[in-house]
Amino acid sequence: MTRDTLNTAQDVLSTDFQTLIRDTEKLLEHTASLAGEQADELREQIKESLAKARVSLKQTEAQLREQGAAALVAAEDYVQANPLPAIGIAAGVGFLVGLLATRR
Repeated sequence: MTRDTLNTAQDVLSTDFQTLIRDTEKLLEHTASLAGEQADELREQIKESLAKARVSLKQTEAQLREQGAAALVAAEDYVQANPLPAIGIAAGVGFLVGLLATRR
């Protein structure tokens, strides 16, 4: 999965949750003044937005799991094919993290 696909999935998820929040705010603002059919319609819109957000969240979770599994396989393959450079990279990263940790 490419970074663009991941960013698009995050954007869709963010948009769905923003819509859900706006709909919930509308419901809270209008609860006192709405009665009967109008309240039912607004509640139905909230339920639909929540359902969309749940589906989107599940899809994004599945995509992230797939991406994580692919990254793990790629890392394992690289380390098995190139053990010495992998050890060098790990040591370098560890050294940098150690430097940053001691500065605080």
